[in-house]
Amino acid sequence: MGACATIGDVITGLAHTAVCVPDCEAAVAFYRDVLGFRVLSPPYVMEGDAIRADMGELLPEPAMKAAIVGFSDDGDRVLEVIEYLDADGGDARRAAGLADHGITHVGLICDDLDETRKALKAKGVDFLVDGIADIAGVRTTWFADPWGVVFILVEKGKPGRPYYAQWG
Repeated sequence: MGACATIGDVITGLAHTAVCVPDCEAAVAFYRDVLGFRVLSPPYVMEGDAIRADMGELLPEPAMKAAIVGFSDDGDRVLEVIEYLDADGGDARRAAGLADHGITHVGLICDDLDETRKALKAKGVDFLVDGIADIAGVRTTWFADPWGVVFILVEKGKPGRPYYAQWG
């Protein structure tokens, strides 16, 4: 009998994080114009047999408008923006707290947190904290998009290192 493959042998990386919004076009405009994301795949409608084969067991008749935004040098680490066209959604996540189980926030890297916070504030971004914190070798501040998705802005103390290796 051969050796069993481990998860590390078959899962090779993170792909994307998806956010569900009531208006894909408006969300893409916000992520592009306010946060500076690039539109890597503009909004398009997915419906029919292919999407039904993918997620028909999750939604009865799935149909969505989807787009991909991100940064051109980030590979698969992108934000997928989804508007479900024939499914009613709610605002339950907006009421969720950071300690509630499930995905709690999306982390974004910036070079100058003071300037980034100032620029976003000037564009009307709703910050969730009053200032900037220094923790574990990074500086952070928190905000939410117009649909309640929580983001943390991170300025790395050691820019040449990955986010998770800032301390020490």
